[in-house]
Amino acid sequence: MSALSRASDTTTFLRLPSLPIYSNLTNTIPLCSFKFHINHRYRQRHSLISPHLLKTPNPFPTMAHSNNPSSDTVDPTCAEIIVVRHGETVWNVDGRLQGHIDVELNEVGREQAAVVADRLSREFKVSAVYSSDLKRAFETAEKIAATCGIAEVIKDPDLRERHLGDLQGLVLQEAAKVSAVAYRAFKSHRTNQDIPGGGESLDKLYDRCTSSLERIAAKHTGERVVVVTHGGVIRELYQRACPNGKSGGRVLNTSINIFHIFDGDRWTIKTWGDVSHLNETGYLKSGFGGDKTSG
Repeated sequence: MSALSRASDTTTFLRLPSLPIYSNLTNTIPLCSFKFHINHRYRQRHSLISPHLLKTPNPFPTMAHSNNPSSDTVDPTCAEIIVVRHGETVWNVDGRLQGHIDVELNEVGREQAAVVADRLSREFKVSAVYSSDLKRAFETAEKIAATCGIAEVIKDPDLRERHLGDLQGLVLQEAAKVSAVAYRAFKSHRTNQDIPGGGESLDKLYDRCTSSLERIAAKHTGERVVVVTHGGVIRELYQRACPNGKSGGRVLNTSINIFHIFDGDRWTIKTWGDVSHLNETGYLKSGFGGDKTSG
């Protein structure tokens, strides 16, 4: 279904504000910024990203990785939300679809969690840590919170991965044979397509996870918080910040993705897909998911 047909019953006003430049980053690039007045049951796909940015797999600058803490200052008109994908699980390695099944981190995932936690504690002053209530995310978040000096992790079920219905627990390569109807729904280009067995459409996932992030932003204007969640969720957050942009690419385990949210309805991406903390661990390309097969 085209974006036009999906949004045909909505009124949309797009305002292109001055695009922010982050002068403290090595490779300064204007980032996408949008303001919407829409019915959020429909994801708007009108791109305001410069064409030259779409030619690269990751148009957003990564953070400078150093031992010196970054500035504690956050724009008082927005919330800075550091969104982190959970560490690796055995099911990630096996290519098995997790969805809402509560799988724990493996040893690699725990090391990844420790590495990203150490980095965040050195480079940022964090006010709070939020997490999906699934073990793989919550364990990653607990490590980050403990290392950053945060007393507790706030669980939010709306940050869970997409429910994949009858596909949950199946190896992706076998799913088409084992559950053909659910697999076709999973691969459908229709974002309102539910997956048999109680699975969610992409639109339902989009609505709950973007609403969650906006609620968090409303509580933490002028502050920096960490949110630990899942690959499928992070891809939907990208779509909210950059509608009609090309895919942000694969979301790797413990990647760092920084969003600024202004007044709940204007989002920008400051950093996308930063995994430089994993460069020396040997686990950069391990795991599974974080792309269209995320689960």
